[in-house]
Amino acid sequence: MLIGEFCETFPPSLDGVGRVMLSYCQMLDQLGHRAIYIAPENPAYSDDVGCETILYGGIRVPNEPYYVGSPRFSAFYRKAIRPLSFDVVHAHSPFLAGRAAQRIAKKRNIPLVATFHSKYYDDFYRATGSKTLARLGIRYILSFYKACDEVWAVNEKTADVLRGYGFQGEIITMPNGTDCEALSEDEYADALRPYALPKDIPIFLFVGQQDFKKNTKSILEACGLLKKRGMDFRLLMVGGGQDLRRLMALSQTLGLSDQVIFTGFISDRRTTLALHRRADLLVFPSIYDNAPMVVREAAAMGTPSLLIENTCAAEGVIHGENGYLCQNSPQSIADGIAAALPTVRQVGERARQTIPIPWLTIVQNALARYTDLAAAKSKGAVHETSRA
Repeated sequence: MLIGEFCETFPPSLDGVGRVMLSYCQMLDQLGHRAIYIAPENPAYSDDVGCETILYGGIRVPNEPYYVGSPRFSAFYRKAIRPLSFDVVHAHSPFLAGRAAQRIAKKRNIPLVATFHSKYYDDFYRATGSKTLARLGIRYILSFYKACDEVWAVNEKTADVLRGYGFQGEIITMPNGTDCEALSEDEYADALRPYALPKDIPIFLFVGQQDFKKNTKSILEACGLLKKRGMDFRLLMVGGGQDLRRLMALSQTLGLSDQVIFTGFISDRRTTLALHRRADLLVFPSIYDNAPMVVREAAAMGTPSLLIENTCAAEGVIHGENGYLCQNSPQSIADGIAAALPTVRQVGERARQTIPIPWLTIVQNALARYTDLAAAKSKGAVHETSRA
C-alpha cells in the first residue's frame, strides 16, 4: 500500500503526535509498504529520519518549537503529491496538514483516517482566553472529524474527550506503541556522564515540554515539600518549552537549585533511554496529555510512573501494580513519590511487562484497517457511523 501520513511537526521538534506518526511510517516501510511523512519542514533539521518525506515551507509558531505551513501554497508539495496514487491518507492533525489530507481523499475518492490525539479545547482556550473562541475552534475540529471515513483515538478516555466535544460517530481505539530498546553498559554510562547523578539517592524524572499546561509547576512544588521533609534527591526536567525560564526561577525560589537539573531539549535517543533507565520514578502529573509516550518508554526501561488518577494519561495504570496514582495537588504528588520509593523496582518490572505494546503489533492492526477501508471505498461503501 501507499499511505500518506500527515501532521504538523517534524524533527527535531517532534511532539508526541509527530513521534507516533514517525513510528507509523518507519514500521510500515519495514513491513514492505510505502509510507510518506508529510509535514512542514523545520529548517533546523536536515538529517535522515528513516522514512520518505514530503516537506513544505512553514513559519515558526510563537513561543513554541513548531513550524506550521499551508501545503496548498507550496509548489514543491503540489508537484510531489500529484503523481502519487495513495491507497489511504491518515491525518494526525485536524489543522492545515489534516485539511490537505482531506482534500486528497475527496478528490481521489480514497479513505481518510484521522487520529484524535489532543485536548484541543484546552489549547484554544489557553491561546485565546475566550470560551466563545474555544467553542468555535471545537466546531472547526468537529467538522474535520465528521468528514473522515474512520476516526481513531489513542485510548478510551481520549475518545471520551472527542465525544464530549459533540462527536457522535464510531471511534476506533488504536493505542500508541513502544519498542523495548537495549542499551549497552558503555552507552548507558556515556549518556549519563554529563549529569553526574549520585548513586545513593532517589532520581526523579520528567520528560516533556517545560510548559505549565503539563502541571510542571506542581512537580517542583511537590519536590519543595519533599526537601522540607529532609529527603535528598535529584529531579531531571528534560525538555524545552515556553515556561522553562519561569520554572527555573521557581526552582530557585523553592531552594531546589542543587536538586533540580534542567537539561533542555535532548535529541539523542540513547540519552533519553538512559535517563529513563536510571530514574527511580517518572513523575508525570499532566492532566492535559492523553496517552503520553514517555510513560510507555519509561515502562519499557523498567521505570514506573506517578500519574494523576482518572486522567487520560493514567488509563491502563493500576496503582501499586504497574505504576502509581495520586490526586492533583503538590501535597498528593509529594506523598505519592515518597510512598512509591520502597516498591519502584518491583512495580517498574511489572510496568515493563504490562504497559509497552510493540509498534509492530500496533501498525499491523492499523494496516488491517487501512486495507479494509480501501477495499470498502473501492466498492462504494461508506462508513456512515464515522460520518455521523
